[in-house]
Parts: sequence; C-alpha cells; structure tokens
Amino acid sequence: MNAVTHDARLAKFARRKRVNQVALILSLAAMSFGLFWLFWILWETIRLGIGGIALATFTEMTPPPNEVGGLANALYGSFFMVLLATFVGTPIGIMAGIYLAEYNIKGWLASVTRFVNDILLSAPSIVIGLFVYAVVVSRFHSFSGWAGVLALALIVIPVVIRTTENMLHLVPPGLREAAYALGAPKWKVITSITLRAARSGVVTGILLAVARIAGETAPLLFTALNNQFWTSDLGQPMASLPVTIFKFAMSPYENWQQLAWAGVFLITLAVLGLNILARVLTRNKA
Repeated sequence: MNAVTHDARLAKFARRKRVNQVALILSLAAMSFGLFWLFWILWETIRLGIGGIALATFTEMTPPPNEVGGLANALYGSFFMVLLATFVGTPIGIMAGIYLAEYNIKGWLASVTRFVNDILLSAPSIVIGLFVYAVVVSRFHSFSGWAGVLALALIVIPVVIRTTENMLHLVPPGLREAAYALGAPKWKVITSITLRAARSGVVTGILLAVARIAGETAPLLFTALNNQFWTSDLGQPMASLPVTIFKFAMSPYENWQQLAWAGVFLITLAVLGLNILARVLTRNKA
C-alpha cells in the first residue's frame, strides 16, 4: 500500500513538474514576444529620430513644407500645458486621496468617488477631450491652451487619487495610533506622519501621471488644437509636441517627417526617463 501511494505521489509530482515547465516556457515566450516589439520600436525611434536632432530643433519654430525649422513652439507648448495641468490636478488628486484614505473610508460618498474615479481611469482620453470640447471650446467658440490644460488635468486627477489612496493605506496603523496617543490632531497626523511616510509613493504617482499626459494627442486635438507660431497666450490655440508629431507624420513632406521622428524620439526619451525615475523612487521606498 505504501509503495502504491509513493508511486502515485511521484506521478503527481512529475505531472506538476511538466505543467510548471510548460507554464514557464509560455511565460518566457510571452516575455520575449513583448520585448522583441519593444526593442524594435525603440531601435526604430532612435535610428530615425536621432537624425533629426539638431540645435534648430530646440530653437526654431515649426517650418512650412520643405523649409528648415524646428520644434521650439511645440516643445514649449507641451511643457507649459503639462506643467499647468500637473499643478492643477495634483493638489486635487492628493486631497481627494487623503479624504478617501483617512476621513471617509467606507462611506457612501467615498464609494461614489471611487466608482467615478475608476471610470475616469479607464475612460479613453479622446472621450475626455470631447467632453472638454463640448463644455469649454464650443461654449467659448475658440480652441485654447486653457482647454488643453483642463483636459490634461482631468487625466492627472484620477491617477493621483488612486496612487495617493493606495500609498496611504500602506502606512502602518501603529504610526497613526502613536501620534494620536501623543495628542496630535488629525490634520497634523496626516501632514506630518502618514503623508510623509507615503511621500515616495505619492511622488511616483505624480510622475506616472505626468508621463501619461506627456504623450496624449487626442485630448489636445479637441481642445488646444495647434499653432504654427510661438505663443504664450493660453487663450489662443497652442502648439504641442504630440499634435505636431501627428500632423507632420501624416504629411508627404520629408522635412516634416524628419521632425516628426525627432519629436517621437524626444517624447519617448522624456516618458522613459519619468518611468525610470518613478521606479527608482519606488525601489528606494521599499
């Protein structure tokens, strides 16, 4: 009887080992498939994009067809709108995340807020662009940088809310209890204890949100549109790097296509840098 049981266990172990090997091979194949396309995209981006990088790319405005120019106005417009959207969306997202994690964890308002936040997280960016177009652009009868900032901020907010709430939930309850035992008020506990303990995670969420909006094209097509010239007036249409890449890549002109690849290289480099920085902050936190 013991021999039969032993043989059955060996057969079961061998079967599990085969299943494990098959699963490992499939996992490695899926990883290799994804890495193949990733490295191919990065190689093409570097190969075609680095040739369009020159001093004029950062100092001259977008040119007419078949003339020399750069991406200075598009780079400035993207940086300006992303910066303002981050300043608008980050405080709202952090405060909402603090409310959900510290003040109203299981209330009906918190449940509704989380539900709406999940919808915003999964909503396509073009839907947000159409919403801002209907609310702002069509009402004021003009595309504008402010509309672009609003659309990008609506993308930042749910990302920061989710990250802030999750990071605050990871703070050990003992830290809060110790602060309360010393007589600290709730607002002091949040600002000096829990938020400081979750600082790296919150900053990581902000960086990931910035990386996401840096490459968004659809919301800006419906809000800020584009501008061939340099402008700092947010009340007027404003150039942005993703929209300029879209416009130039669809054109038949060689100089525009070269600038489009240069813009792709720059925006990929920026997004990759932000993601690496976010990973470094997360690793240091751990």
